[in-house]
Amino acid sequence: MEVIISESKEVLGATAAFKGAQFIQKSIEENGRANIIVATGASQFEMLNELIQKNIDWSKVYCFHLDEYIGMTIEHPASFRKYLKERFVEKVNPKEFHYVNGDVNPTEECERLNNIIAQYPIDVAFVGIGENGHLAFNDPPADFDIEEPYIIVNLDEACRKQQMGEGWFNSLEDVPEQAISMTIQQILKSKNIICSVPDARKSNAAKNAIEGEITPMLPSSILQKHDSTWIYLDKESATLLK
Repeated sequence: MEVIISESKEVLGATAAFKGAQFIQKSIEENGRANIIVATGASQFEMLNELIQKNIDWSKVYCFHLDEYIGMTIEHPASFRKYLKERFVEKVNPKEFHYVNGDVNPTEECERLNNIIAQYPIDVAFVGIGENGHLAFNDPPADFDIEEPYIIVNLDEACRKQQMGEGWFNSLEDVPEQAISMTIQQILKSKNIICSVPDARKSNAAKNAIEGEITPMLPSSILQKHDSTWIYLDKESATLLK
């Protein structure tokens, strides 16, 4: 695990995007293509803004995303499909983008995605860490062992409060209680992981992920076991680190 601390979230985004773009370029040079995972949420704004400006042959990039609320249409302001469609897919036009569809049968959707992603070894995963330490929507206690790539998960109250606090929903009651999420094991199968964690509200989660015990109660702590994880903090999110 490498930890990089920047002066601001803007510099964090630029630095994380630069490293991620290097990994994508290397995969294209070596394999003729790159398979990536793209995250959503407020933590990814600056990184994505920088990534879409990189000189990458996106026609050789195949993409997946981490999670989506169950029962969520793509028109909803909080939809992760909407987020990625507008902020990423329409900007770079990758070869393929495999969305998680939240408004179909979730069991069937997991099965569909699991069959697809099994054919795409992931070169780079762009992820974040939740205020409760979650990785994707794997809230504590996370399942560290399940091998299926996508599963149905229940969202805890802390996670749902974060989504409301970031302005995606008007009230806690509006935040869905379930989602389809990429699993911990599927994320760890990625060759490289770029983890962007800005803002003071993430400082405790960042400290636990980097310096804490590896435990399902702190899901992102599992990143300590990954050989090529790069965690990008700004000075606010790094305040509690030893």
